[in-house]
Amino acid sequence: MITGEIKNKVDQMWEYFWTGGLTNPIDVIEQLTYLMFMKRLDIEQMSKEKTAIQSAALLGIQEDTSKYIYQKDKEYLRWSRLLDNSKAHEIIRNDGMEFLKTLSGDEESAYSKYMKNAVYKVPSAKVLKNTMDVMEDIFSDESFVKDRDAKGDLYEYLLSKLSTSGTNGQFRTPKHIINMMVELMKPTPEDTIIDPACGTAGFLASSVDYLMRNHKNEIMVSKDKRDHFNQKAFNGNDTDATMLGISAMNLMLHNVENPNLYLENSLSVDYKKENEYSLVLANPPFKGSLDYEDVNSTLLEGAKTKKTELLFLRLITRILKIGGRAAVIIPDGVLFGSSNAHKSVREEIIEKHKLEAVISMPSGVFKPYAGVSTGILIFTKTGDGGTDKVWFYDMTADGYSLDDKRNPIEENDIPDIIERFGNLDKEVERKRTEKSFFVPVSEIKENNYDLSLNRYKEVEYEEVEYAKPSIILSEIKELEKKIMEGIQALEAMLEV
Repeated sequence: MITGEIKNKVDQMWEYFWTGGLTNPIDVIEQLTYLMFMKRLDIEQMSKEKTAIQSAALLGIQEDTSKYIYQKDKEYLRWSRLLDNSKAHEIIRNDGMEFLKTLSGDEESAYSKYMKNAVYKVPSAKVLKNTMDVMEDIFSDESFVKDRDAKGDLYEYLLSKLSTSGTNGQFRTPKHIINMMVELMKPTPEDTIIDPACGTAGFLASSVDYLMRNHKNEIMVSKDKRDHFNQKAFNGNDTDATMLGISAMNLMLHNVENPNLYLENSLSVDYKKENEYSLVLANPPFKGSLDYEDVNSTLLEGAKTKKTELLFLRLITRILKIGGRAAVIIPDGVLFGSSNAHKSVREEIIEKHKLEAVISMPSGVFKPYAGVSTGILIFTKTGDGGTDKVWFYDMTADGYSLDDKRNPIEENDIPDIIERFGNLDKEVERKRTEKSFFVPVSEIKENNYDLSLNRYKEVEYEEVEYAKPSIILSEIKELEKKIMEGIQALEAMLEV
């Protein structure tokens, strides 16, 4: 978690851009990302120089500069050279961006795809100078530089400033909900993870953090696992090039060398992957509607639908390997919708795979962007069924107020959800009046595959005894009498 001081400095940089005339949050994040990346390249160059000089001195050979990021003719583009250069604004605009675009030799890397359409939009030389000075302050904090997670946290904080929702029902998933889903699914170093509508790669970045917290030594010691972590483990698709670019930088700042990020509509005719991934983490866009001819035909099997939330669920069952797991945020309608398509999708997950859990979330989770009610489906692709009972949890608090302000509060079901889901063997005896309980699959089938929590939760009513109406009326009259006496006393005092 970044400290208050660094957070204030990020806010300060943000303000420079806004007062300078660049007010689109995505543009501001993009530009700050470029500058942060330039700073990190310079730090990496210094490290390479130090290593090369030490090796040359030790071996008595000439300094090897072949692996330097900046060769001699490009040294004027280094952050440290630009910091006090009055022409920095022109140099970055004219030469710096082109250098960044061509930095990677691999045209297929996420970095190259990200930088391909990069445009320098810093409003003025003054905004650039002020921003570079503040960024220099941040990176001069030794504890910040040494903290592997801090740079990722800083970027997450920048992303949290995206206060506008996208089109087609795209809403940024709150970080604590993302982290909860990752904790529930417990990614392993062997997992190949995908978010088919990755946005800013929040699920993938959180998975990186989880793996580093729980499997760091395992990954660092094994070359195969390290290569898998850097080259294959993290995958994401999105239809928005800008968001995809931010996503690439987000993962790079989480130290993933080469994430697989694609400008791709996962529902389209051209996207044909199947049986590819072992873990899907997603909050796919809903409220969207597509034309049949634009949708891959495999997603229309069973019952036709144009609803993206249903199409994404079918896609997820297709791209998962047998044994692969998924945790997906869906709108409440998916749980109880009565159309053939709704029922067909629920039936497929229950009958052909293993539905493990339905977590009902309160409707304020996505505020201030939207007040939509949502839930989380957790299931495993088996291909031959396996659902015997489904675990339901009634989440009523997520640690924040459920209004537009989303202020922190004490009530928070998330730790309890993680604890209970991790110990499902202890859940068997729970009553349906409790926060969580099991429902046998036979009962779900009898209810037409309805997965809404209210269908199965039992409400305990407490008897409340009130006074007789005659007594209540008498108390009201007494109150009225006192009010009138007060008014008369006030009138006498004011002589009206």
